[in-house]
Amino acid sequence: MKNEYCDLYLNYLKYEKKLSNNTIISYQMELEEFANFFNNKNLFKLQDQDLNKFLKYLDNDKGVGAKTKAHYITVINNFYTFCLKEEYITSNPCEAIWQPKLEKKLPQVLSYEEVDKLLDVNINNAYNARTKAMLELIYATGIRVSELISLKFNHLDLFNDVIKVEGKGSKERIVPINQSAKKYLEIYLNEYRSSLIKKGKSCDYIFLNNRGLGITRQGFFKLLKQRAKEVNINKDISPHTLRHSFATHLLANGADLRVIQELLGHSDISTTQIYTHLTNEQLKKEYLEAHPRAKK
Repeated sequence: MKNEYCDLYLNYLKYEKKLSNNTIISYQMELEEFANFFNNKNLFKLQDQDLNKFLKYLDNDKGVGAKTKAHYITVINNFYTFCLKEEYITSNPCEAIWQPKLEKKLPQVLSYEEVDKLLDVNINNAYNARTKAMLELIYATGIRVSELISLKFNHLDLFNDVIKVEGKGSKERIVPINQSAKKYLEIYLNEYRSSLIKKGKSCDYIFLNNRGLGITRQGFFKLLKQRAKEVNINKDISPHTLRHSFATHLLANGADLRVIQELLGHSDISTTQIYTHLTNEQLKKEYLEAHPRAKK
């Protein structure tokens, strides 16, 4: 697809909205598929019935799920909304398109006991020290795995017990760290990290792999799954599970939702509000288990 308006929109996402490269590539691929479906017909001449033909193609020929279909609709609608705002068009053909109803799934969360088991790492080599420091840090701060593996020395201010995090859209935020996370981060840095550095090479990233390079998302995911298996946590956990657990445990212990929003780097409070549902579910569960009349 070579469409100047799509290019303008993608540049807007990159330079104005400051979305990540992965997000922009995702938008570009779906816009290309949309344009190619109509053989590069003028996208501004499409009507809602044309869009419905494309959605039927997604349903019948491509067989995508409701979540993927909803993402296509969002991408296409956002493109037309941008064009409407820039006055390239006078109406948005997506206005008559209904989003598929999505099942709301609450994210997986660890209990306090499961977190304790996961973080109880025996430090007897550099890899265990690294694992311990990473797990302590991600649970202490709620940062994303991409933010964790991107940490460099200039992001640390251990004198003031804070780290500087570069989140989505290159937005920076300052996040405090607790004494436990600080302790094991310093142990890793002062006693073990140097043994992971390969001769003649240097790396600015805090957390290194066995080749002396910055650990990858896949690398951290693998060690997390292995660690969960070692301590018999049977939940299907991911790095985001620790982020969800961080937020849920803070809220359950009285933290303000706005504070949690700031710590997580959410631009919209509605994104953070899912954790109120999680705590409400736990409240209901404990009530049903504890109340004598509820047991009946």
